[in-house]
Amino acid sequence: MVIMRWDGYPTRARNPVVTTGPPSLRYNNGRRTLQQTLYMIALIASALVTPLEKILDAVVLLDGNAIVEVFSRRGRELPTTIRSIDLGDATLAPGFVDLHIHGGAGHDVMEGNEAALAAVESLLAQHGVTSYYPTTVTAPLDQTLLALEQLAKAIEKRKSVRLPRRARPLGIHLEGPFLSHSRRGVHPPEQLRAPSLELFEKFWQASSGTIRMMTIAPELDGALEVIAEARRRGVCVSLGHSDASLEQAQRGIDAGGRHATHTFNAMRPLGHRDPGLLGAILTDPRVTVDMIVDGVHLDPTIVNLVLKTKGNDAAVLITDATAATGMPDGIYHLGPMEVEVKDGRCMSAGKLAGSVLTMDQAVRNVVRSANWELQDAVRLASYNPARVMGVETQYGVIRPGATADLVALSPAGEVRATTVGGVIEIA
Repeated sequence: MVIMRWDGYPTRARNPVVTTGPPSLRYNNGRRTLQQTLYMIALIASALVTPLEKILDAVVLLDGNAIVEVFSRRGRELPTTIRSIDLGDATLAPGFVDLHIHGGAGHDVMEGNEAALAAVESLLAQHGVTSYYPTTVTAPLDQTLLALEQLAKAIEKRKSVRLPRRARPLGIHLEGPFLSHSRRGVHPPEQLRAPSLELFEKFWQASSGTIRMMTIAPELDGALEVIAEARRRGVCVSLGHSDASLEQAQRGIDAGGRHATHTFNAMRPLGHRDPGLLGAILTDPRVTVDMIVDGVHLDPTIVNLVLKTKGNDAAVLITDATAATGMPDGIYHLGPMEVEVKDGRCMSAGKLAGSVLTMDQAVRNVVRSANWELQDAVRLASYNPARVMGVETQYGVIRPGATADLVALSPAGEVRATTVGGVIEIA
């Protein structure tokens, strides 16, 4: 394994192609300036996807935790004074962004402690995820409030503390308790709550204002008021775990719903006379949708249907991963619930309970099942989720001034290296 520290000095490594020299360029307030810096690194790859465009024989210059410049060696020589790492025939892509992730490596994000989050975040980085939104599940109120408090502290800490080789939390995804009883999935029915501004305020205060996404069933009494208030505060309101009719779904969208949670799962089925929530989200251009492409939650034909309906700019990949991700078959926890994993299925009380999917596998699954180019599949896991959350200028994109979060993929889409904030780890 190769580790390039964020300060630019390499530790001992196996088989990298590394050259060294004093760098001389720096990106400063949107402009390149000729300043000496000790932190410059050049990543060289066969190709790069931003993902809005593709560059062959690509070079990405990094200065500390920022991207300085992106260009092709076909039209310009790389200065010999810059430290470089040649990734061979890999394709460089933006680090993945996961909007819906409950855990991994044997831990649930609602545990909230440093050891649990370190394990989850290290596993995410190994699979190309550099930013994520830790996702809660419906639980007793005191447990939810405590989890929100702990996650908020972790998010705040990451603003000032650089933790190499770990994905960074950008905000919280509140999934539950404002969900439909009939479409609750495995969320415990006794803990579901009617939406109210008072309860939303409790969650907001506990999270110190770090809730960035909220899943809600728009047909519930009080939902429209909560949707409108959440959107006013900058929360991405995602419609899901819902038995909404078409009209109820449309009212939820008009109130501020702009996204849909694990499309087709935990939703009223799409009927030719009763299109319901699915009919609304698949046809309304204001709404983006996410889906779990693990071969378990959705048939490949449905994946293709969603992709052809929403296109490559309004579809998003999520994992909905649980503590069992990256672990052997066995019993694990999803919030307060026990789940059993066997043969790639995560189950509780006979129902699917999240997944053991990793984001790099989701990207490969889209390439295979939808016959998409790697560039388009990468967009669903990087730029699109970042744009849904309004952070696409810093994350999910390779451009000067953006955060130095990248993933190097083999021609088959396997992760060869992940860069989080300028710290490079090569498998």
